[in-house]
Amino acid sequence: MKEKISVITMGCSKNTVDSERLMAQLKINDFELVDDPNDADSVIINTCGFIDTAKEESINAILEAAELKKGNKVKKVIVAGCLSQRYEFELKNDIPEVDKYFGTEDYKGIIEELGGDLKTELLGERELTSPKHYAYLKISEGCDNPCSFCAIPLIRGAYISIPIEELLEEANSLARKGVKELIIIGQDTTDYGIDIYGKRDLAELLNKLSAIGGIEWIRLLYTYPSHFPDDLIEEIAQNPKVLNYIDMPLQHISDNVLRSMRRGISSRRTKELVRKLKSKIPNLTLRTTFIVGYPTETEKDFNELCEFVKEVQFDRVGVFNYSQEENTTGYELGDPIPGKEKENRRGELMEIQRKISLQKNESLIGRELNVIIDGLEDTYYVGRSVKDAPEVDGEVLIDSKKNNAEIGKIYSTEIIDCNDYDLFAKLLVK
Repeated sequence: MKEKISVITMGCSKNTVDSERLMAQLKINDFELVDDPNDADSVIINTCGFIDTAKEESINAILEAAELKKGNKVKKVIVAGCLSQRYEFELKNDIPEVDKYFGTEDYKGIIEELGGDLKTELLGERELTSPKHYAYLKISEGCDNPCSFCAIPLIRGAYISIPIEELLEEANSLARKGVKELIIIGQDTTDYGIDIYGKRDLAELLNKLSAIGGIEWIRLLYTYPSHFPDDLIEEIAQNPKVLNYIDMPLQHISDNVLRSMRRGISSRRTKELVRKLKSKIPNLTLRTTFIVGYPTETEKDFNELCEFVKEVQFDRVGVFNYSQEENTTGYELGDPIPGKEKENRRGELMEIQRKISLQKNESLIGRELNVIIDGLEDTYYVGRSVKDAPEVDGEVLIDSKKNNAEIGKIYSTEIIDCNDYDLFAKLLVK
């Protein structure tokens, strides 16, 4: 009888890719993958160690698995990923029920701990956990940016680009599995190629990926504003397969905060870049994230951020409360802004964005949008337009009683209604 393994993934899409690679190796080694930890012989938790809330979620997942082991429902608990990379010693002391702790991307150690053998020639293979028509393509590991609030370089190390040839091979493999949408990810996608080619080469990578048969959409996440290449703007604007969608975390707009954050860009240059992107890329969907409650953020700084969001009218915005992280350069600033005040600022900024989002959605009523169908929930097909990345953006809902659609297919639709963040549509017969 095959040993059953449950892999639990916490955190971001980059962790998802790591888990998918691990799961492919487990399957190659003849283990059976199961979703529910209660049905497993062994549980592997791929943790996140980025901010306090993510760490809490990972620790809770570990404790739940440890309880299963105590109750003899599973034989083995293995913990891997960012949290154990960063806090292995503390975790070993606090949760000794775990059989083994591993860091990030230690596929060999995990497979061998389970009695298997790593197939290095098949490391690019993945067992997709997303719907089969889209997949994340991680183009790099680590980060060289010195942001004061971020522990990622401490956990993941220096920036390492994956060679174009390897990425094309992986993307071709994904296309053969039926993937239509590639979502480009990395800690900083705009730095791609700088370490191995001596120049930022993301535009060239996107151009070559777009030549792969079966790939219809290419979506770009995790770009960095201080070194956004001009040729990348041109590639997005001109390549029909590269969606006019950019995810670019700005974090703040006040010079006072940006300097302390060590973002490498001023308020003026940020605004110039945003104007440039909007003027050069037709119908651009611009997504960003901000941090509120940073130690040096004054009321004036926060008000400046609010006015900036109102002025730019971003299509998508995420807001995070500042999390004080050990061993970062910002740690010594302390955490002087109370949690309640952080939450108030976050709520105020998201309320500004909610109104913007509703206004933008209302402007789409009566317009045509291409939508990819991700699934069926209750009586609605759940899809995404070119304006929506999975998990972080809105959805397009289509009444399944009045429309007949196929999951994974891209349809032309007409928007008929909306709420703050989601759209309602009907299929157009052409």
